[in-house]
Amino acid sequence: MSQLETFYEVMRRQGITRRSFLKYCSLTAAALGLGPTFAPRIAHAMETKERTPVLWLHGLECTCCSESFIRSAHPLVKDVVLSMISLDYDDTLMASAGHQAEAILEETMQKYKGKYILAVEGNPPLNEDGMFCIVGGKPFLDQLKHAAKDAAAIIAWGSCASWGCVQAARPNPTQAVPIHKVIKDKPIIKVPGCPPIAEVMTGVITYMLTFGKVPELDRQGRPKMFYSQRIHDKCYRRPHFDAGQFVEQWDDEGARKGYCLYKVGCKGPTTYNACSTVRWNEGTSFPIQAGHGCIGCSEDGFWDKGSFYDRLTDINQFGIESNADEIGTTVAGGVGAAIAAHAAVSAIKRAQHKGE
Repeated sequence: MSQLETFYEVMRRQGITRRSFLKYCSLTAAALGLGPTFAPRIAHAMETKERTPVLWLHGLECTCCSESFIRSAHPLVKDVVLSMISLDYDDTLMASAGHQAEAILEETMQKYKGKYILAVEGNPPLNEDGMFCIVGGKPFLDQLKHAAKDAAAIIAWGSCASWGCVQAARPNPTQAVPIHKVIKDKPIIKVPGCPPIAEVMTGVITYMLTFGKVPELDRQGRPKMFYSQRIHDKCYRRPHFDAGQFVEQWDDEGARKGYCLYKVGCKGPTTYNACSTVRWNEGTSFPIQAGHGCIGCSEDGFWDKGSFYDRLTDINQFGIESNADEIGTTVAGGVGAAIAAHAAVSAIKRAQHKGE
C-alpha cells in the first residue's frame, strides 16, 4: 500500500515545478466551474492534505465507468490515481489479485476507518441472497455493506450504481437495486451516465479532495456542478428546436442540415448532464453532435421508457409544432395588426386635435 504523501509532495518528487503546479491548480478551478480566486485554495489543499484512500468496488456492471475514467484528459487519470488519491483497491486496475487483493481491502478499511472514500461501480442483486454476483467467494451485497460501514462517503459511479440501469430493468430477475436502496446511513454522491463523462468523474474526485467535503447535490443526489442543466439547454441544435426545424426521419434533408433531433427520439429536453458542454474524448464531440439523439442514459429508469427512437416527451413551447414559415406568418400578422391599431389611434388623436 502506498504511503499517504500530500499531492504536492508527490508532484515535486516526480519533477513537477512549482510554476506548473500552480498552473495545474488554476486549470482545475476552471474545470470545476470555479472562479480564479479558488486557485490558491486548491493549491493550499494540495500542499497540506494527505492523499485520500479510495476503495473502488465492482458489482453488476459492464465496466464502462472504468473505461471512461481511464480516458480522462483534464486531469489525466494517471495524475488522479498516482498523485491525487491513494487507489488502494480496484479489482480491475490493481496489480494484485485473489487473497492478496482482499487483504489490502481489509487493511485499508481498518487503518483509515472513517476516512476513506468508497467508489462503487455497478449494483448489488438481492435475489437468492445476492448469489447472482460473487466477489472473492462472497456475495457482492455483503462486500458492499462491509466496505460502506466505515467509509466517509460513497460515490455511485454510473447509472447502474445510481439508478439500477439495465440490470434493474423489467422484469429484473436478479432484483438488482441501486446503491441507495442498500446503504442508507452514508452520504452518496450519484454520478449517473452510461457511462459518465471521464472529466465529470475526475472532477467530482478533485472537488472532494480539494475541499474535503461532498459537492453540492441536487434533490436526487447528483453534483449540481455537472447535473444542474438539461442537455437541451446548451445544445448547439437548440436554435433549430426553437425555430421548429426538425429531423423527421433518419438521413432526410433536415438531418443533413443539422436540424433538431427531438422528433426522432432525442431525450435532451428531459436529461440532466454535461454532455453538451464538457462533451467526450477531450471535448471532441457528444452523441447529438454525431447525429444521434440523446437516449437519456443519466436519468432514472431510461431502459424502461420505451424505444430510444420514440418521441416520449410532451413539450409545448414556441416552435415545437410549427415550422419557421408558419411562425413567421403568425409573427408578421401580429406585427401588421399592431401597426394598424397604432395608425387608427393616431388618426383619432389627430382628428380630436383639429376639432379643438
